Amino acid sequence: MRCPFCRQDNDKVVDTRPSEDGSTIRRRRECLACSRRFTTHERLEEVPLRVVKKDGSREVFSREKVMGGIMKAMEKRPVSVQQVEELVDSIERELLDASDREVPAFKIGELVMNRLRRLDEVAYVRFASVYREFKAVEEFVREIKIIEQVPESKK
Repeated sequence: MRCPFCRQDNDKVVDTRPSEDGSTIRRRRECLACSRRFTTHERLEEVPLRVVKKDGSREVFSREKVMGGIMKAMEKRPVSVQQVEELVDSIERELLDASDREVPAFKIGELVMNRLRRLDEVAYVRFASVYREFKAVEEFVREIKIIEQVPESKK
């Protein structure tokens, strides 16, 4: 770290403390050339995950938006908020673990549907009807038949 006083690049860390929320590290440093002390703050550099929408526009990934869609599908279903939070955590983790910082919106929708299918089939059909924009009852029936054909061990 370059000293802000003498511009030398030779110092030692004399004290290190995390911030209250753990998002930064405060380091107290002493310049070995001029003996003056200064403070630096380290922060994890995060590149936000961006969602590429159908129309090609991009927006920052919103965990709250995913949670809201799932909560609507789960309305009046025997699923706890904790289960929904765990589901959203797993989706977000999978997206962040991917090497690409941009993800197509359809991939998020497919991840949600795959996990909902295992958690609650009614919520899955509700979410699929909005996500896939069902226009007729036949589309609901077709989706339900697909669910019925999946063996219990695969659900």
